[in-house]
Amino acid sequence: MSPLNDTIFKSAMFLLTGLPGQEDVHLWISIPFCFMYAISIVGNSVILFIVKTDSSLHEPMYIFLSMLAVTDLGLSIATTPTILGIYLFNSREISFNACFAQLFFIHSLQCIESSLLLLMAFDRFIAIRAPLRYASILTLPRTAKMGLVFVLRGVAVILPLPFLLRHFQYCRANVLSHSYCLHQEVMKMACSDIRINSIYGLFTTLLTMGLDSLLIFLSYVMIIKTVLSVVSHTECLRALNTCVSHLCAVLLFYTPEIGLSVIHRFGKGSSPILQILLGYISLLVPPLMNPIVYSVKSKHLRVRIIRAFIK
Repeated sequence: MSPLNDTIFKSAMFLLTGLPGQEDVHLWISIPFCFMYAISIVGNSVILFIVKTDSSLHEPMYIFLSMLAVTDLGLSIATTPTILGIYLFNSREISFNACFAQLFFIHSLQCIESSLLLLMAFDRFIAIRAPLRYASILTLPRTAKMGLVFVLRGVAVILPLPFLLRHFQYCRANVLSHSYCLHQEVMKMACSDIRINSIYGLFTTLLTMGLDSLLIFLSYVMIIKTVLSVVSHTECLRALNTCVSHLCAVLLFYTPEIGLSVIHRFGKGSSPILQILLGYISLLVPPLMNPIVYSVKSKHLRVRIIRAFIK
């Protein structure tokens, strides 16, 4: 067997990585991840249960919130098991197919979450800009169709990535620097020409998260312009208060993503632990915090949750 074929044969698995240099405390590190996973699952499940069972919450805002909860559940389930496998059982190996499947779900769910944040920004824009026409513009069938279109967009743009990766030969070091698989990292393990993947990866990022973040920004520019035209200071604050939970969700999602992009482009000498921690924050914190933020800031939802638990 040739050296190249031998290397390819031995690299039939990728090796995931936890926090480097912290192997002695892996068990202790797993404790916060377990809590985050449990709170994410319970929190988003409660949101889904309350929205489904309470007919007064069958409004576009809460329909979009339930879609966001489903996406966050999927993101937690796709990501956390391999993280816990490393810290609890030192289970680092992941097969090619499992790795490709994981990166597909992670990237597609991130695209879908970005799209849902855009839809929620549009919802707030219509509610503030044209409150009298809100119910006629955002009907429930139209809301469902908008959500479906963006889900299909997220799946369609990410679907080619695992198939492109499957055609590569992997003859380099098969140790990944994260506890989960990402497209931009897996493709660097290939000994084939990865220019198509690099270009397509940049294209998908600009088409999804880049475009969505721009439209969200423009939505808030229009919202602020509308709010500032309101004469009453109280009405102005009340209108802005309805956007606080969504703004928190946007910041929780995009801030670590922007930080990771800056580090990958310009921080060549940055600490690998910083990149790993930012990666954990970008994938684990939004599913953890979104149900908490919306439950705290939305009085209508908070009352329904408290009433359900008291019963």
